[in-house]
Amino acid sequence: MLRAIEVGSADDQRLTDYTRLTDASLRTHLEAEHGLFIAEGTKVITRAVAAGYQLRSMLLAKSRLADLPSLGPGDAPVYVVPDDVAERLTGYHVHRGALAALSRRPLPEVGPLLADARRVVVLEDLVDHGNVGAIFRCAAALGVNAIVLSPRCADPLYRRSVKVSMGAVFAIPYARMPTWYDGLSDLRAAGFRLLALTPDDNAVPIASALRPPADDRVALLLGTEGDGLTERWRQEADVPVRIPMDPAARAAGVDSLNVVAAAAIACHLLTVPPA
Repeated sequence: MLRAIEVGSADDQRLTDYTRLTDASLRTHLEAEHGLFIAEGTKVITRAVAAGYQLRSMLLAKSRLADLPSLGPGDAPVYVVPDDVAERLTGYHVHRGALAALSRRPLPEVGPLLADARRVVVLEDLVDHGNVGAIFRCAAALGVNAIVLSPRCADPLYRRSVKVSMGAVFAIPYARMPTWYDGLSDLRAAGFRLLALTPDDNAVPIASALRPPADDRVALLLGTEGDGLTERWRQEADVPVRIPMDPAARAAGVDSLNVVAAAAIACHLLTVPPA
């Protein structure tokens, strides 16, 4: 069993990995500097370890001490703290049981990531960590082979992304483009057909764009939450595609889906194209 170590103060230096988890600016700097990320909940922690991420330590509120056996074997320290100390340290009420600090791994380059992939999702500048985590969950569940991120896209290993994805960020390989301007060049060089998802009525219905041959290499481009894809990426794509909307809904002013709902529908069509 993991070894429990009781700690009574939020200022204890052994707890530095868990400082102010709700402060995105601080966490981005701290996690990059120390090469770590945070996973929350026993199920997600277990999935991270199973995916090969090295466990640095865990944090457990004293009221959840009964969860310790479910965390499995290991030699990483489990810091057990009073509930009020956990809240003061992290910045929120820790209600999902354990937190874990794990070591990050180097990301692959885009080219090698694409070598064996046939269905890829590409995210341009999505900044909401919850949306990124939800899209990873959709992509992993529906058989997408890989995800490529633009340079400014939110971090899939940020705590909220990991939490919303339920650990799916560990199940699907991903890479980050080194530059945005010519970021699609690796996909084009690898022979991918680039589909730009847009609500534009003049775009091709996505199901039509995915008809045989079903074994071609396709990359679906998804744009930022507010403005969608940039003009450059829309122009760089081979085909603009849309998810057809119900005419009655359009008449009522509902002319688009949020990016997560659109991603779920598009990923399903991407991986299970119509006959």
